Amino acid sequence: MSTMPAVIFDLDGTLVDTEPLYYEAGRRTLERYGVTGFTWEEHSRFIGIGTRETLETLRDRYRIEAPVEELLAVKNRHYLELAAATEIFPVMRTFVERLTAAGHPLAVASGSSRSAIETALKATGLDALLPVYVSAEDVGRGKPEPDVFLAAARLLSVDPGQCVVVEDAGPGVEAARRAGMRCIAVPYVAGPSPDGGPFASAGLLFRGGQPEFDAQRAYEWVAAGG
Repeated sequence: MSTMPAVIFDLDGTLVDTEPLYYEAGRRTLERYGVTGFTWEEHSRFIGIGTRETLETLRDRYRIEAPVEELLAVKNRHYLELAAATEIFPVMRTFVERLTAAGHPLAVASGSSRSAIETALKATGLDALLPVYVSAEDVGRGKPEPDVFLAAARLLSVDPGQCVVVEDAGPGVEAARRAGMRCIAVPYVAGPSPDGGPFASAGLLFRGGQPEFDAQRAYEWVAAGG
């Protein structure tokens, strides 16, 4: 097993700014089943929660009769139509490149589908740097359960205690804690949280989100073992 810390990245809202695309895909999906007026504010409450869990909640809330599998297929199709517009956060690219150059094992662990992950990585050119990934389809439970991160550690042949997770949302930070992994939090929805709120268990927190993220500081924290 590698003795160098591995770094496991959440994808949506952490590496790439796909939340606006998922919002639009969700809005189109709900509209197809007669639900109109789905707002960004409502979408933002699901940031960090897997697509399946999100659709299960919305299906119950709006009494949609279609099965969850059908909703998943429809939303995934809408998302893939939009995914060519995926953009990476520039400082995150710098961070990934720095870790790659130093030889750290890297992986992506996401609550999205395999096809959505592959499309986002390819659209941003990250597929060459991050060939190892775990999707929602590969594990039984989504975040805040630790399954997706533990599966990534197994793929990398690294002990969970030797892994650092990079996350943008509370459920992911909690999943990292349950997995026994250190965590860097870069909130997608930045806001005042005197006690850290859902990010309290993160070892390194960039309270201001992506505008405040510092690749050099994050790299030094990973390399120093926190």
